Amino acid sequence: MPTAIVNGVRLNYVQADDGGDGVREDLVMVHGLATNLAFWYLPFAPEFARRFRVTLLDLRGHGRSDMPADGYSPGVMARDLAGLLDHLHIDRAHFIAHSFGGVVALKLACEQPRRVSSLVLADCHIAAVRRLEADQQWRYGRELQPILDRHGLDLDTQDPYFGYHLITRMAQWQLQGASVPEELAELVSPLMGRSARRTAQQWLTLMDTTSARAQMMGDDGLALSELRALRCPMLALYGDNSHARLTGEALLDVWPQAEFRRVRDAGHFFPVSRPLAVISDCERFWGGDFSAERRRNRAGEARRNYIRGDRVFMEDGAWYFMTREQCRMGPFANRDDAYAEIAAMFAPAPAVTA
Repeated sequence: MPTAIVNGVRLNYVQADDGGDGVREDLVMVHGLATNLAFWYLPFAPEFARRFRVTLLDLRGHGRSDMPADGYSPGVMARDLAGLLDHLHIDRAHFIAHSFGGVVALKLACEQPRRVSSLVLADCHIAAVRRLEADQQWRYGRELQPILDRHGLDLDTQDPYFGYHLITRMAQWQLQGASVPEELAELVSPLMGRSARRTAQQWLTLMDTTSARAQMMGDDGLALSELRALRCPMLALYGDNSHARLTGEALLDVWPQAEFRRVRDAGHFFPVSRPLAVISDCERFWGGDFSAERRRNRAGEARRNYIRGDRVFMEDGAWYFMTREQCRMGPFANRDDAYAEIAAMFAPAPAVTA
């Protein structure tokens, strides 16, 4: 794979382009912690390369990029990202970023807003917003806590940095030859699969031998005032069962112009577990389906922003819809059949003749 020396660090990257005619806009995809550019490659890069020239990179300390002793704050890593764009002669791009990668992309957007055409954030935590969540509790975390206790994991699901601590503990288990409990597998999906042991070793090396632990779990340098000043089109995706969902709820008032979408029954790593939902929402966002002018409040809703989801959705190859009473209806063979059933439910009753 090609590399570039940026800020004295060798960064690994790859580009995908289906060779379509004409000048193509750029899309840059940024992974989160304990993963690498492969997180976004399949199935996303080939699909999105139909529309964009796609660039994926390994952040410093991850994948095949260098692991220097220092430089893991979002500010430094945003400068890495800007330097790679300069190296590739990308003046302006669309961005999609997961988790900590979203913080890096936001830092770039705040410092160099002209370079960001649009921004898709997937389950992104923000330190300044965490403070707005002080009185809230993670609902799914309350259900998860007894599972952690049963496996002897002295972790608090209400800790703002619970995800970091869980990945570290599971990485230690991997290297000790212990299996990850099935109930926790989706929460730590980067540590599953064929490269799990290598990923675990790299994460622990990063935590134990560099400044990453302190810099990644400290203040990310993003202020609410600069976040509110962002004007690029934004789509924010949050998993129903993710700790980051609390951040999404708090951001509704920070970005009233942004589109917020739920990923149904999904955890933090939903790009792995729900890729088709992510692709669909991204394509609709770039196509203008979520513009503020098209946004409508449902009957009975206050006129404010919400984390929204489609009433009709696909799961395991079949189509379903939810009633207002939260009853799941289905399965249906296709989307049209589901909508036809909704229409039938609300069709006026036939008149009764004497």
